Amino acid sequence: MNLEQALSDHIASAIETLYGSNTQPVKLERTNPDFAGDYTFVVFPLLRLSKSTPEATANAIGESLKENAPIVSDFNVVKGFLNIVLNTQIYADFLKDNWNNASFGQTSIGKGKKVMVEYSSPNTNKPLHLGHVRNNLLGVSVANLYKTAGYDVVMANLVNDRGIHICKSMIAWQKFGNGETPESTGMKGDHLVGKYYVIFENALREETLPTIESALTGNWTPEGDIAQTKYAAIYGQLQQATEEKQISKLKDDIKELVRNQSPLMRETQQMLRDWEAGLPEVISLWQTMNAWVYSGFEKTYARLGVSFDQYYYESNTYKLGKDVVDEGLQSGVFYRKADGSVWIDLREDGLDEKLVLRGDGTSVYITQDIGTADLKFQQHQVDQSIYVVGNEQDYHFKVLFLIMKKLGRPFANGMHHLSYGMVDLPSGKMKSREGTVVDADDLVQEMVDEAKAKTIELGKTEGLSESELNHLYESLGLSALKFFILKVDPRKRMLFNPQESIDFQGDTGPFIQYTYARIQSILRSAGEGDWQTSEINSALLPMEIETIQTLYRYPEEVNKACNESSPAVICQYAIDLARTFNRFYNECHIMRETDPIVKNTRLKLAYHTAHTLKHALGLLGIEVVERM
Repeated sequence: MNLEQALSDHIASAIETLYGSNTQPVKLERTNPDFAGDYTFVVFPLLRLSKSTPEATANAIGESLKENAPIVSDFNVVKGFLNIVLNTQIYADFLKDNWNNASFGQTSIGKGKKVMVEYSSPNTNKPLHLGHVRNNLLGVSVANLYKTAGYDVVMANLVNDRGIHICKSMIAWQKFGNGETPESTGMKGDHLVGKYYVIFENALREETLPTIESALTGNWTPEGDIAQTKYAAIYGQLQQATEEKQISKLKDDIKELVRNQSPLMRETQQMLRDWEAGLPEVISLWQTMNAWVYSGFEKTYARLGVSFDQYYYESNTYKLGKDVVDEGLQSGVFYRKADGSVWIDLREDGLDEKLVLRGDGTSVYITQDIGTADLKFQQHQVDQSIYVVGNEQDYHFKVLFLIMKKLGRPFANGMHHLSYGMVDLPSGKMKSREGTVVDADDLVQEMVDEAKAKTIELGKTEGLSESELNHLYESLGLSALKFFILKVDPRKRMLFNPQESIDFQGDTGPFIQYTYARIQSILRSAGEGDWQTSEINSALLPMEIETIQTLYRYPEEVNKACNESSPAVICQYAIDLARTFNRFYNECHIMRETDPIVKNTRLKLAYHTAHTLKHALGLLGIEVVERM
């Protein structure tokens, strides 16, 4: 039974009876903890109907509910706020019907619908880092939310396995690698390839430093008329610039010109052309180094509990979209400029002109995304396609989705960008080129080590074998990492602090796990018994009612989290439930209770709480621990 809907219907009926009509939708809020009540109804919008004071209007509706609505036992009025107290029998019946309901928490809002959640999207020139961790954890959790809400879910990964950045690692390995392999070095393959990406950048920096110094003082002549014209224009602007931000931007533009003209960069650009031409030796090296990276990724994914149903590779999809561009040219969605390049004009939509195909006929990034969007729909016929990508790509996805709408794609309205904020550290931002990123593998190990130290410090290791302890440390470390990241609304930038995330008493994953383990200890003490079959005590105490009320909210919270694509909703709910149960545990004896019906009711309540905590943590990709 949906209590809110039932109560709303009763209120609507009371208003109809009292005042003859009701054009105002009934909106309920949860009652402020400072006042008695379960739900609050604000009557101010009804005063034009009641022609009375707020207090008199609220009292009239309250009396009508108390007389005609069996689910209402009492009410109180604070000015124009009607606080409604529900019949406690409702909560006793709820516990009776759901305490051992294995499907509790599953909903059906997505029944008959299919959704694809695309996340991870790593580059094969470096290992996964902290930013990827947030991306992957969000992707898995959002997919779990859609699954438990009844959707058919496809979990997808578009791997960025081609391009100039990939060739940088390849060139560096050719020049400086001396035949190193993951086997010869003992390094994970993604770490080894990432090492050469940093080596490339260091070599490029050393090679271009003297030229950059000359270029910034106007003493450089780049090769080629186009480059010379561009340099002259940028340097001229630099001479006129006065704002620090503009000066910094123009200097960066000059540095990039110098980088692109350097011998090392030219060699890398030639390798990319050779790759696109299918030169066998380049393709072979690319396949070998990518295989190293994929092997490393899989180990990281496995430890994080990340998986996929569908892989897409940019090397297979980068040419997709050209046929769609031709289609758009014929329909007038796109237009061709004099140099042969193809564009779309989105200025009337508040955006800008956007290149969709170069003049030489080669694809740009959005060309690939246009084609891949078509491919996804052809393969899976999804109703929704969710892209889990950082907010630096907000504009890109606005353009992509608008293009698909203008092309008349039936799935365009179901495309959604789950835009998440970047992850900062107490020490500042991460930079891949400089090798200052926080490696995902190192981060996970640090969290496990923190969990081990904290557990030993608190003396929570008694009676556990070495293998059980290692599993506990791993589970606590990962729960701390996942919960700390997921409890922040995805759209917000976040600061990650490993020490804060492991607190056993704070709003953390280990705190939720500890609450679950505490309940398991209680249930082990109770053992098998008549508590599983006995009747429910209807004379519930306030703390028992509050715990059941919190449990009752869970399916609503699942639907809300799914609709908002926000695991943070589940994190906050899990914190609320764990804290509520711990207050209940401290105020209401369970194993020492002498009344068998009361004791057995509380055991059922504990069992139901444990099930719900386990389900909620499962949505976050966190496993529970039975003992700690």
